[in-house]
Amino acid sequence: MTGEDPRPGPALDEVVHHPSRLAVAAFLSACVEADFATVRDRCGLSDSALSKIATALEAPGYVHIRKGHVGRRPRTWLSLTPAGRDALVRHVAALQAIAESARDAGAAVGERAEADG
Repeated sequence: MTGEDPRPGPALDEVVHHPSRLAVAAFLSACVEADFATVRDRCGLSDSALSKIATALEAPGYVHIRKGHVGRRPRTWLSLTPAGRDALVRHVAALQAIAESARDAGAAVGERAEADG
């Protein structure tokens, strides 16, 4: 016996799982679209970190990156796609299921300890 639980666990999304990617997806979930600088500042990221995160979230189609200009200044806007919203919802639900399962297991152990003690 390997000690592994044969039941499949909640399906975490490996793309969204990283804390910074999760923060960006969560922030964008409340926006129609946000400019790069706002996302960077609100999520506490550097330009290079957000650029890598945006690219990582764009690859599976979770984020749309739009480039344009305001006057003569180049700008980049990010938005969460419907696929990104679905992935975020599923990921958060999986995290909640993990936490609930752990609480339930802890409560069961605690009840057994009280009964034995």
